[in-house]
Amino acid sequence: MSNPKTFGFDTLTLHAGQQPDATTGARATPIYQTASYVFKSTDHAASIFNTERTGHVYSRITNPTNAVLEERIAALEGGVGAIATASGQAACHLAIATLMGANSHIVASRSLYGGTHNLLQYTLPRFGIDTTFVDPRDPDAFRDAIRDNTRLVFGETLGNPGLEVLDIPTISDIAHAHGLPLMVDSTFTTPYLCQPFQLGADIIFHSATKFLSGHGIVIGGLLVDGGLFDWESSTRFPVLTEPYSGFHNMRFTEEFGPGCVYYPGT
Repeated sequence: MSNPKTFGFDTLTLHAGQQPDATTGARATPIYQTASYVFKSTDHAASIFNTERTGHVYSRITNPTNAVLEERIAALEGGVGAIATASGQAACHLAIATLMGANSHIVASRSLYGGTHNLLQYTLPRFGIDTTFVDPRDPDAFRDAIRDNTRLVFGETLGNPGLEVLDIPTISDIAHAHGLPLMVDSTFTTPYLCQPFQLGADIIFHSATKFLSGHGIVIGGLLVDGGLFDWESSTRFPVLTEPYSGFHNMRFTEEFGPGCVYYPGT
């Protein structure tokens, strides 16, 4: 689609991220069941691998079918980009692993999906990442829990299963005042009922298994970047702002701009 911001929600739901198949004219998105891709030349391959031009190199990284899903959800959320994952928990873990390392800290709502709570409470401490859980209805508790090594503030639009409502505008103001991003699990509300970027959130993730898939027949997740957080002005996220030795010493903020949080995960 030319510019998703010019279309209504229903149109984006049906068409965002997709063009009719150029070869067959198929209206529906094809399932590209391939692991690898063919290149016109070694120079063509190198230019894609070096991100000098767009293209697919390996389906673990990107895939044309996944790309339609990613662009569609990003458009529905009003974000700048997204990455599809094997589950909602994978999306959550991907965001945390990208932004954080040993000796870092999360401030999180205590009203969380059980799998997320277990990740924060039991798994991440083994890697040096600690979490303070607070009452989602008490903004001061979020503020008081922030430490020098805090890297992320986190909650759910509607807590699972208690349905506590997160005051996203207030919590985002607190996070931003400390130079921190707010990540929101918007699984229960979907973009149809709530668009957290408009309320101040910086990162959204979904378990697509619930309402996005509609029928409880798939396992999947999505991580969406709002492109709103100023990673460059913060000294807390060197994996994004400093040369990354794992990929040509690239600075992700320099290469991809504010909406760069999901690139290191690919």
